[in-house]
Amino acid sequence: MEWTESGRIVSVRSHGETSAIVEILTREHGRHAGLVRGGRSRAMRPVLQPGNRVQAHWRARLDEHLGNYEVEADALSAGMLMDDALALAGLNAACAVAVAALPEREPHPNVADAFEVLVRALEQPEVWPAIYVRWEAGLLADLGYGLDLRKCAATGQTHDLAYVSPKTGRAVSVEAGRPYHDKMLKLPGFMTGTGELSPGDVEAGLRITGHFLERRVLWPADRVLPEARLRMIDRLAGAGAL
Repeated sequence: MEWTESGRIVSVRSHGETSAIVEILTREHGRHAGLVRGGRSRAMRPVLQPGNRVQAHWRARLDEHLGNYEVEADALSAGMLMDDALALAGLNAACAVAVAALPEREPHPNVADAFEVLVRALEQPEVWPAIYVRWEAGLLADLGYGLDLRKCAATGQTHDLAYVSPKTGRAVSVEAGRPYHDKMLKLPGFMTGTGELSPGDVEAGLRITGHFLERRVLWPADRVLPEARLRMIDRLAGAGAL
């Protein structure tokens, strides 16, 4: 069994004294792990970093085996972001969430494509936090837990949407949600395509996606939101970017 495809590295962990187990997010083969022999060498270390885009050739005797990777660098994004602590925190958070939420070897091409868009946007600090929120919302949708933000769950109206029900993931209007506003999740306009990004919107969006990632994806698998995501939020808060 073998295949060749490009993708983004989302996880690297040491294996033995010289090798590494690398997980790559690809369009056709999903989040797929493999062993890179000599992966801890000085030459391979800059290549095998989460967020880097690589050309990977995977080979195994049987499909269910871990298999071996041969990788070549396509884009060393992690190195280019090394001096930008905020962007690097976003990159690490996205990689960690992909590893925690995506089933292994299950193709999710839309998620992989959106991940590529997010990584390329990380050099634009005024843009990428909102794109990150949209990426997590898209991840939820691709896993079958999409938010319904098209209209109010109570009235059916498509305007004045201000909340998301923490139980159903459906939008709620200002009027319908007023009696329960303290129990609702605030819905920022950029998530529905209305209004410009305002202070507090990214934080509100991350609360929505984090809430449903935990309850619908991670908790049933006995997992929690990764520490890298919490560190990203702390960095964003410190930079006044929430």
